[in-house]
Amino acid sequence: MARDAHDAAANALHLTGQDRQELLSGGTQLVYKNRAGWAHDRLKRAGLSSSPRRGHWQLTPKGIEFASAHAVPLSPSDVEQLAVGFMDVKLREPDDHPLVAQSSPRFSSSVTASPDDRLEEARLELRTRVAAELLGALQDASPSFFETLVLDVLHKMGYGISRADLQRVGGSGDGGIDGVISLDQLGLEKVYVQAKRWQQTVGRPEVQAFYGALRGHQAKKGVFITTSTYTPQAVEYARSVEGIVLVDGGWLTELMMDHEVGVTSRVIRVPKIDSDYFDETST
Repeated sequence: MARDAHDAAANALHLTGQDRQELLSGGTQLVYKNRAGWAHDRLKRAGLSSSPRRGHWQLTPKGIEFASAHAVPLSPSDVEQLAVGFMDVKLREPDDHPLVAQSSPRFSSSVTASPDDRLEEARLELRTRVAAELLGALQDASPSFFETLVLDVLHKMGYGISRADLQRVGGSGDGGIDGVISLDQLGLEKVYVQAKRWQQTVGRPEVQAFYGALRGHQAKKGVFITTSTYTPQAVEYARSVEGIVLVDGGWLTELMMDHEVGVTSRVIRVPKIDSDYFDETST
């Protein structure tokens, strides 16, 4: 369990009770748990640890071998290698189609980077980590919760006049439809949603079946959302018909962060001089 790793690290570092109560400057998380989380992130990127399910951390065979071969505490060079040597490693397999492909941000440890560059790199790194955590949470969620979450995201994006205009209809006999969005008050224009919390790649047959369900409802618009990815054949089929949009897990986590569904954001005040204020010629 992750909490066991938190406690073990705190005990190994001889943290006091006061140390364990220290919060980040934003006041949202305990410092020692935050540091442990980042350490685990680096170990995952190095292939030494994994998260088989949310809240559970465990060493990989490579990690067990590394622990046996390296004395504790690690040397400064080993720590530096783990800290910055694998920052560009993606925690997800790359998507193999253009519709939902996500680019991997590049991180630089160069001391020549400007403070603005380092700030942007930190923002991208934080976003990348949250995206990975979100994907794990989505894959652990129940199908019914996932269907509701998808509708929450679509509502935050501006679909439906009110949240009541987005209804979950999933269940046995749903005909491949998990949600319905009314785009106008009279419900004359609707978007149908299929939300699948899957591990395996979604293929053309599933997308084609969804298109058939839309035709059965005489619907013109549909959104297929999954926690996994789509095959090139599924993407090509969606492009060959009108009114279907495919959203994979990577894109969904981006939308959740952008619209703050299951995510909270903090504001960091970065000072910048106001040149106009000091322009005496303008007064």
